[in-house]
Amino acid sequence: MVVIILLSLYYVYNPSTTGIFPACPFHSVTGLYCPGCGSQRALHQLLHLNIIATLDYNALYILGILTFLYNICMRIINRIRKKDYYNYLYHPYTPVIFGVIIVLFWVLRNIEVHPFTILAP
Repeated sequence: MVVIILLSLYYVYNPSTTGIFPACPFHSVTGLYCPGCGSQRALHQLLHLNIIATLDYNALYILGILTFLYNICMRIINRIRKKDYYNYLYHPYTPVIFGVIIVLFWVLRNIEVHPFTILAP
């Protein structure tokens, strides 16, 4: 129920123009973008099915959603087929790979030189 209410709020109110949503504390203190900066605006755009704007605000948002959907699909397939297909999210190196991607995204989106400025929200 809480998720539906939150999604409804993000659908109706645009975080870019409304002050009811909290600002990123990391950005407020440092002036730098964290890996999650732009996620609220990205969610608003995604709920309106505007994928390009979602990518503009936070490219990792789509990667996170695809990862979440992959995990759900693998669980459903394994349950329906009564098989144990390997889920690559449980590979020992997956957290390391995701960690490297997140740190690289964090660093690169704070470089104020083109083309890295594209990564900033």
